[in-house]
Amino acid sequence: MNFIRKVSTLASAGLATLSLAIAVPAHAAGDLLVAPTRVILDGARGTQVILSNIGSEETTYRISLEIKRMTPAGELDEIDAAATTDAEKTALSLVRFAPRRVTLPPNQPQSIRIGLNPVENLPDGEYRVHMLFRSIPKTKPVVDTPETEGVKIELTPLYGIAIPVIIRKGQLSATAALANARMGRDEVGPVLQFDATRNGNRSVYGEFRVMKPGQDKPILVQKGLAIYPEIERRIVELQLNAEEEAAIRGNEVIIAYHETPENGGGMITELRTVVR
Repeated sequence: MNFIRKVSTLASAGLATLSLAIAVPAHAAGDLLVAPTRVILDGARGTQVILSNIGSEETTYRISLEIKRMTPAGELDEIDAAATTDAEKTALSLVRFAPRRVTLPPNQPQSIRIGLNPVENLPDGEYRVHMLFRSIPKTKPVVDTPETEGVKIELTPLYGIAIPVIIRKGQLSATAALANARMGRDEVGPVLQFDATRNGNRSVYGEFRVMKPGQDKPILVQKGLAIYPEIERRIVELQLNAEEEAAIRGNEVIIAYHETPENGGGMITELRTVVR
C-alpha cells in the first residue's frame, strides 16, 4: 500500500490529536513545540509527530534527518555525512516522512507523517536517525541607512529541535547497571554523578528516581535519559538544588532506573549506596 495512503488517516486526524500528542512528553524551543519526543518503529505501520507553532507570528519550518552519536558524557554529536558508518547510512535510507517543509500561523499544529521503507533484508538490530525541526527566518528587506550610522548587523536566532527515530528489527534485548555514585559540581551548581553501563543490542531509555530507603516519595526524578548502542558506558549527571543536595550528600540513597510510564514503568536497574 502506498505510504501516503497508509498514513492518510493519521494526517486527517492531526488537529484532533494535538491535545493527545502534547499530553505526552514534548520538546519546546522558541516558538516551536514537537510531540512526542521519541519515535520507535518496529513494524510496517507508520506514525506521526505533531509540530506546533506556539509563537505569535506565522513561521516556516524545515524538517530533515541527521545522524547523531552519543558520547560517554551523554551529549549527542552531529556527524557529517562523509563520516557516517554503513549502519548509519542504512538508517537514513529507511525513514521516509512528509511534509518536509511547513508554514504555520500562530497556534496551528501540523502532523508530520513517518513511515519505513522495506526492511525484509535488513540485518536484525537497532537503527537510529534524528529528525530535526528548524524554523526558517523570514527575509527582511535591505534598508539603506546614512553612512554616518555605520554598518548595522542584526542576528536572528534559529530554533531547532531534534528527536530520535528508532527502528528495531528482530529479537533485541539490553540490560543496564549503575555504579560509582558521587557528588560533583558543574557551572550551574551541585550535581549527583554516577556511571551507567549498558549491555545488549539495543538502547535503554527511561527515568532516574533518587530516594531514601523506606520512603516512597523521590528526592529527585529526572526523565528522558537514554544510553544508545554506540556506547556501553555513560556518565550521568543530575542537577541538584540546595535541598536535594542536603538530602543526598553523605546519606544512603537508592538510585533507580525505570522505564517510562507509557512503557510500563518497570525497573531497569537500581543502585543502593552512600553518596560522598
